Order: sequence, then C-alpha cells, then structure tokens
Amino acid sequence: MITKSQVKYIQSLGQKKLREEEAVFVAEGPKIVNELIAEKQVVLQQVFAVSSWINNHRPLLKTVAVDNIVSVEDFELEKISFLQTPHECLAIFKKPALPALQLKGTVTLLLDGIQDPGNMGTLLRIADWFGIGQVVCSADSADAFAPKCVQASMGSIARVAVFYRDPEQLAAATSGIPFYAATLHGKPIGSFPKIEEGVIVIGNESKGVREALLARCDQQLTIPRRGSAESLNAAVATGIILSHLLP
Repeated sequence: MITKSQVKYIQSLGQKKLREEEAVFVAEGPKIVNELIAEKQVVLQQVFAVSSWINNHRPLLKTVAVDNIVSVEDFELEKISFLQTPHECLAIFKKPALPALQLKGTVTLLLDGIQDPGNMGTLLRIADWFGIGQVVCSADSADAFAPKCVQASMGSIARVAVFYRDPEQLAAATSGIPFYAATLHGKPIGSFPKIEEGVIVIGNESKGVREALLARCDQQLTIPRRGSAESLNAAVATGIILSHLLP
C-alpha cells in the first residue's frame, strides 16, 4: 500500500529542481526497470509495483531493502505514473556518478538546444547504439533525467554520461580536436572519412546550430536531400551521420 507522502514525493520528481536536489530519476515499465536494475552504474532506491511483478522478480530485487519494495494496486500506480498507461512498475534510481569529460581520443555528441525530452532520450539511445559514451548538452536542452527522456532512452541513460556545458565556451577552450556541425548547407556526409576523434554538433530542429557555435566549428556536414522535406528529425539525422562517420 502506497502512502500519501510517497505519492506526493514521486509526483514532485516530475520537477527538475527536485530531481537534482535528490539526485534521483524515475523509470517505468518492466523492460526499462529490469534493464536499469541490472546496470552497475545506477542504484535502485525504491520500487513500486504490482504484486505479480514483485513475485516474479525476487532474484533481481535481492539487494533491495524490503521497505523499499512497495506493492501497489493498479489504481495506485496510476496516481504516481508519468505515463498515459502505467505498466506494472515504477522505480526510483540514484543518478549515476559522472566521470571526467574527456574529448581527446573519442567521439562526442554535442547537442545544441535539443528541447524535446523524447528526442533527447532517443539521441542518448542512438549514442549508446554506436558506442558513444558521452554526450554534451547546452543548458537550454531538455533534462536527460526527465521521465519522458528516461523512457525514450530505454536504459541508455545508465550507460551514456550526459554533461551540461556552454557549447561555445567548450569549443573555444578545445584545441586540436575537430568540431563537425550538422547543417543544411555543409559538405555531403559521404565526402568525409571515418573519424575516431571529434565532436559532432547537432542543433535545434527548427533553428539549427546557433551561429556563435557554428563559427567555432571546423567543418559543416549535411545529409544530401533528394525529396522535398524541409528537414530531418534530429535523432534520425544523428543516426545517419554516425553510421557514416564512425569506423
């Protein structure tokens, strides 16, 4: 049985400020919760689930204190869920510790003004798919630990380190590492060789990469357009770019 104070606490985690103060995030549904529990980078703090899910996952929950495993009814799950259709379980995890940001010898995604949480989560999932372990975001990008973003990342939030930095200052302070900006008027992506080091800049879908940051990039690249669509979804474009640039 869930208490009123627990309901209020979970609902408060919909706010970025509270998530940051508590250093936690929320994930929902068996697939993502199971995957995150199995990850060493994150620690399960509390889980609220229907009894059937709890009974079927006793081995997975063996390291969790009994008081932190709360059996709830479906109608109670609806009160705390951030999903339109709640599904079996909701879990609160501690945020993973961030390593030092290291641009040398690696490929990094830099997200400039990606404001949609679903897009942000999908971009983290794409980064994870291509083995990119760190993503840098501008301050006006969506919070990577917002519930919708966590859901869209499908567990990748535990494996991809997300940093929030001023992108212009980062570019200005970085020497010897190429910055590649995705634009509509750059060189065709097929003309670039494979890379093992660099920063790939993905801009806001409607505004693109901000001018001050674009001016600090070494190269502009584009995915050649054959049809009449005005632009590509940022996540789709990133997947295409990474498939061409990474070895």
